[in-house]
Amino acid sequence: MNLKDYLFKAKCLSAGILLSGAALAGTKPEPAKFIKEGVWRGVFTVSESQVPFNFELKGKDPQHAVFTLLNGTRRDDFHVQLIGKDSIFVKMNTYDAALVAKIEDDGKLTGEYRSLVPNFRGNALPFTAEYGKAYRFVEPGKDVKPKADLSGKWELKLYSKEAVPTSIAVLKQSGNKLTGVIMTVVGDSREIEGTVQGDEFALSGFTGPSPFIIKGKINEDGTLSGEQGFGIYKNIKFDATKNNVADLPDPYKLTFLKEGYKKLDFTFPDLNGKSVSLSDDKYKGKVVIVEIIGTWCPNCTDQTVFLSPWFNKNQKRGVEAIAIGFEQKDSLEYAKYTLGKLRDKYDIKYDILFGGLADKKLVAQKLPAINKFIAFPTTIIIDRKGEVREIYTGYTGTVTGKYYDDYEKKFNKVLDELLAEPEPTATLQNADTSNTIKGK
Repeated sequence: MNLKDYLFKAKCLSAGILLSGAALAGTKPEPAKFIKEGVWRGVFTVSESQVPFNFELKGKDPQHAVFTLLNGTRRDDFHVQLIGKDSIFVKMNTYDAALVAKIEDDGKLTGEYRSLVPNFRGNALPFTAEYGKAYRFVEPGKDVKPKADLSGKWELKLYSKEAVPTSIAVLKQSGNKLTGVIMTVVGDSREIEGTVQGDEFALSGFTGPSPFIIKGKINEDGTLSGEQGFGIYKNIKFDATKNNVADLPDPYKLTFLKEGYKKLDFTFPDLNGKSVSLSDDKYKGKVVIVEIIGTWCPNCTDQTVFLSPWFNKNQKRGVEAIAIGFEQKDSLEYAKYTLGKLRDKYDIKYDILFGGLADKKLVAQKLPAINKFIAFPTTIIIDRKGEVREIYTGYTGTVTGKYYDDYEKKFNKVLDELLAEPEPTATLQNADTSNTIKGK
């Protein structure tokens, strides 16, 4: 091999490209494979269960391709990277996970859903995907007449010591097609999609975080029995009764300050390592919205999608916001990456701080003024005097309909009222803070 060929091969190897001797001799390399434009059906294998999902690809090459996960009416877009000549890498946006797959000779995809968190020992989920299949659970022409119409509100009783004891399913059925959402006091499942076949039903959802499935049977008395599966996590059995007046506990009454306290304070580093406190001059005399979030949390992302544009529109009215991120790794350097991705994608103009490892007990320790910490996200609204006026546990996204509408309406009402209050005088701002607990 002459020097010119050697240097050319070394350059290609440094870029991760393996070339054959024939390529170096001048033979044209085989063109890289890419996945076909159109709709696909994927299937995760979770233990002995299969969790189907659908996606669509638009664009004939990686530079222009958009990979879209489909769930009922919901659409989530991702970028596609080509690895080598026959593999793809789809990063799940701000979630530190990816779909990694090989394009087989017959056009199918085989790969896995993989956590990208450093040193995280989570199990990867294998999947396969086939082009041109738009159905989710049942092939066209093989539907079985449904035994019942499951449209309406269902109260679920979950059988797990660690799970929220109750949750609500809001379902809509049209023929065999079933869509809906599962809600708990900590948030919602996002939109899920599925089918009713005879006396059996199944719904699944995959929007970037680990896939979700719920399936079961329609009992003779009209109740439901089944099981929920949370991707790489455990399954939870449930029973359900139709109850159109069922409701969840008031999210404004679940998290509150301990008796004797009106204020909250904390000090955490921002993404540049600078210490930021709620008592800093920047926040004095302002209405402050404090969000406790994690980039691994889908409901936190949905809440950020709501809050970021709201803040950008209203900041000049005298409001500030702070997001405190608790991440899957207790590392500021890692948080700079994950929370920085969230900031950039959703145009966040308010301060983002790093709280530490994503652990509810740790959050409660670092914010000791609150009675307990129940859910990511949790929204704390503070008035111009620095007093906590509202705490909202969890988040209900747009798919929840009336629940989201009620949240948005009350959020704006509370903020409008607090922003209309006069800014306190310097005397009030320097008032006794003996009832303030300092976060570490």
